[in-house]
Amino acid sequence: MLSYIAKRLVAGLITVWFIATATFIAMHLVPGDPLMNQKAVSAEIRLNLERKYGLDKPVVEQYFIFLGNMLTGDFGISYTQQNRKVNDIIKDHFPVSATLGVLAIFFATLGGILWGAITAVYKNRLPDIIIMFLVILGISVPSFVFAALGQLLLVNLNQLAGQSVLPVAGWGTFSHMLMPSMVLGLSTMALLTRLMRSSMLDVVNEDYIKTAKAKGLSPLRIFFRHQLRNAILPVITVLGPQIAAITTGGFVVELVFAIPGLGRYFVQAVQQLDYTVIMGTTVFYGSFLVLMVILVDILYGFIDPRVRLQ
Repeated sequence: MLSYIAKRLVAGLITVWFIATATFIAMHLVPGDPLMNQKAVSAEIRLNLERKYGLDKPVVEQYFIFLGNMLTGDFGISYTQQNRKVNDIIKDHFPVSATLGVLAIFFATLGGILWGAITAVYKNRLPDIIIMFLVILGISVPSFVFAALGQLLLVNLNQLAGQSVLPVAGWGTFSHMLMPSMVLGLSTMALLTRLMRSSMLDVVNEDYIKTAKAKGLSPLRIFFRHQLRNAILPVITVLGPQIAAITTGGFVVELVFAIPGLGRYFVQAVQQLDYTVIMGTTVFYGSFLVLMVILVDILYGFIDPRVRLQ
């Protein structure tokens, strides 16, 4: 087991290195000037800015400086936000994105397991048909559409109540988090519902289920101890990447609901060609995703006794 964990960590480090290298190359291939928003009114000021950010050095040297700083956890200084380090941007705003993501993944996991189990129990009947129709909508419709519809729903709800039942936008209290987290978790919940349904239907016909029925176990015990426990494994497999994707990928939802999360600053950095912020947040996101995948692989081995890690 320790050997397997070590191999997965080495593979994860190689993946993070590839992400960092690909991001660095992409940033230097994108047309545009990262200092175009600066008021460089003279050649001397521009040279000073290039020297400050290391842009006066060859690209290969910049690459190794970037890797060296990354190994020490230093992603540099933002080009567009005066005297603000990328590390400070991540430290100040990632907790907001993480809080929103945790609520969204809780909502998505609970709903996905529940609705997936219900559709499997009522296969080809009305509950199954209705839920699967909603699942298709959840997968097909973009998140910004759900975000706009969610805001419209809150506006109408507040108007009918004559007071602010739930805030339409902003951040600060738990009531601010409810609608954004539900919107953010909808597509993941739809995906988990499909996985749970297909997994439950596969498990129903397994020999150990027939054996449990032959032993006279109650339907509820069979469902929770044998069907649900084994059917949930594929859900756990995709849960790690989904956690990372939701926690770090709510860019549009954060913009629509005016949430001061990290995704908002990433979008601004792309618009303003803020290289250091783009590279720093991309490497941070990639590292977080790789870490979650490794943790899920390890957890999978503990949950399923049939899995033997060598």
